[in-house]
Amino acid sequence: MLTIWGRLNSHNVKKIAWAAIEMDLPHRRIDMGGAFGFTPEYLAMNPNRLIPTVQDGDLVLWESNAILRYLADAHAPAFRSNDPATRAAGDKWMDWQFHFADAQRDAFVGCVRQGKDGSDPAVAKSAEAAGRMMAILDAELATRAWLSGPDFGIADMPMGVYAHTFFSLPVPRPELPHLADWYTRLQRRPGYASQVLIPLT
Repeated sequence: MLTIWGRLNSHNVKKIAWAAIEMDLPHRRIDMGGAFGFTPEYLAMNPNRLIPTVQDGDLVLWESNAILRYLADAHAPAFRSNDPATRAAGDKWMDWQFHFADAQRDAFVGCVRQGKDGSDPAVAKSAEAAGRMMAILDAELATRAWLSGPDFGIADMPMGVYAHTFFSLPVPRPELPHLADWYTRLQRRPGYASQVLIPLT
């Protein structure tokens, strides 16, 4: 059985918890990080004081997008294209997610952790930066239905988690119809409602 360590209000943990349901993988999740702290046993597996970490048999693995790639390769190859070019195009958006997270961070922390809104200058600046980046993603989604290629796959999961935050924060957003359509379709995916569409706390 797959074991996932990490609190579910973490973007990076949501990716893995959602993937486990999509891939129909028997799993358990153990709260770790944030208010739950870190046990010595956990830090022996992952000394970075970050989440998530997974154990699958003898393998212990951290870094959320590496975990997604492993789970698809080991358990659910249909979620990752065999074509190198299609695969690389999806990987690009998985890596791009970390740049987006940096752009949206002040808006997320300001609104969710500090009770601010779009009138706060730091929140507004971050929200504008996130909106500009999402316009790039919107242009990509105008050309294809999924970031993973012709079909949904793991490349849709990292930004899929951040899309929920983007559409939930109390800040102005540009009108991005292709992004909005993709987000609507993600909400119909197995596990998205229970693992991603939860309060931003």
